[in-house]
Amino acid sequence: MKNNNEEIEKKYYSIGEVAQLLVVAPSLIRFWESQFDVIKPRKNKKGVRQYTKDDIEKLQMIYFLVKEKGMTLQGAREILSQKGNDSQNVLQVLKDLQEIKLFLANLKNGIEKLA
Repeated sequence: MKNNNEEIEKKYYSIGEVAQLLVVAPSLIRFWESQFDVIKPRKNKKGVRQYTKDDIEKLQMIYFLVKEKGMTLQGAREILSQKGNDSQNVLQVLKDLQEIKLFLANLKNGIEKLA
C-alpha cells in the first residue's frame, strides 16, 4: 500500500497533456507519431491516444534532437532506432555537450569583460 505522502503517478497521459509538457501543438505529436515507429501510444475504444512515460521520454528525445539540435527527422530516427540504451546514452552525451558549450560561452564572456 502506498504512503499518503507519496504522489500517485498516472499510467497514461492524453495528447493534450503531452503537448503541454513539451510546449508543442498536439498536431506535431501526431506528426511525429507517423514519422517515428518507436512512438506507439495506446488507443482506447474511441481512438483517443494514451501515452506512457516511455512514450513521453521518446517524444522528449525527438524534441531535443529535432528542435534543439536541429537534426533532420531521418537523423533523429537513426539515433532512436539504436538498440538498447544507446539512444539514451547518445541523448545524454548531447545534453552534456550542450551544457559544456554554454559553460564555455559564459566563461569566454567573463574573460572578455575582464580584458
